[in-house]
Amino acid sequence: MNRPTIAEAPSTLRTPGWADYALLDSGDGRKLERYGRWTVSRPEPQCLWPPALPAQAWEAADATFEPVDDEDAGRWKTSGDVPPFWPMTWGGVTFNARLTAFRHLGLFPEQAANWEWLDVRVRAAGRGLRVLNLFGYTGVASLVAAAAGASVTHVDASRKAVSWARENASLSGLSDAPVRWICEDARKYVQREVRRGARYDGIILDPPKYGRGPAGEVWRLYADLPAIVEGCAALLLNAYSERISGLALAGLLESALNAHGGRIDWGELALMEVGGRRGVGLSFFARWTAP
Repeated sequence: MNRPTIAEAPSTLRTPGWADYALLDSGDGRKLERYGRWTVSRPEPQCLWPPALPAQAWEAADATFEPVDDEDAGRWKTSGDVPPFWPMTWGGVTFNARLTAFRHLGLFPEQAANWEWLDVRVRAAGRGLRVLNLFGYTGVASLVAAAAGASVTHVDASRKAVSWARENASLSGLSDAPVRWICEDARKYVQREVRRGARYDGIILDPPKYGRGPAGEVWRLYADLPAIVEGCAALLLNAYSERISGLALAGLLESALNAHGGRIDWGELALMEVGGRRGVGLSFFARWTAP
């Protein structure tokens, strides 16, 4: 079979927001967003322009993230009535948002473009696909796939994240869905599955830049990504990193899938402000589709 065909031009997958999420404004290195009924202000280095809304709109945010040492770690300053967690919905999936110590809220809204693609692909298959979600975090992608009819194996090295994901499954009415929740180092799990001869119809690989496994295993994106990609037979790939391009990810997929044909699309994930004024590019993706 031929090598995969890499798309000549990148794509930009734009997420305009939905009922429970909106990018209200951006600028001066920050984003002003709405998660459910709560507005939050947090750092985003990609926002190089001045904000469009007046300062009062930003000052009225229910929660503002104040970095300590770098833009990821820090603390939240809240208005006092923001709850410890609250439900949000996308499509038929419900999940809890929380103010974490690393500026995130338990979901990455720009991934909604990928959730939509995943939902359509699983439903269109006409059969129960087997999907592996590596670095599955709080499980939104796993639940989107399960709600569409897939059998899902969800893997994450954090017991807290897996517990959060199972909580989201309960909120979504998917506690009895065919989802296996596994707390393990993703590399070790992939290596074991390769030895077993396991096969999946699709793999979601959304790795962090840096992380640790349950036994202290260290994950470094640039050092460890090639080996884990080599272990994946069918792959959908995202990378939340500002320094690794979609075209580089596409090249990695082409090498790993050099005898399987198909097509590799690549590009950028972006959030669009309310009214479509501006878009904020947040991460890159490469996605292989079988012939």
